[in-house]
Amino acid sequence: MIGWYSKGVSRRVTTVSIDDVISAIETARDKVMADEVKSLVKLGLPKSVAYKMVAERYRQRSEAEEGEEAAAGTPWPDMS
Repeated sequence: MIGWYSKGVSRRVTTVSIDDVISAIETARDKVMADEVKSLVKLGLPKSVAYKMVAERYRQRSEAEEGEEAAAGTPWPDMS
């Protein structure tokens, strides 16, 4: 039973570059962000406020920033 599958099917391997994958992810993220801004504006928020809210949710942090937050153990930054 297994022999019929391997005989009749040829596989085509396609390679994709990392840049293409990153570009696709960024495009998808941008679309989601635009949809969220549109929804928040429909709810009555000013466009500038909606952009700020969405941008904060999708803000990218470096590994160093994430490590500092975990080491601090508090969600509030030290203002002293």
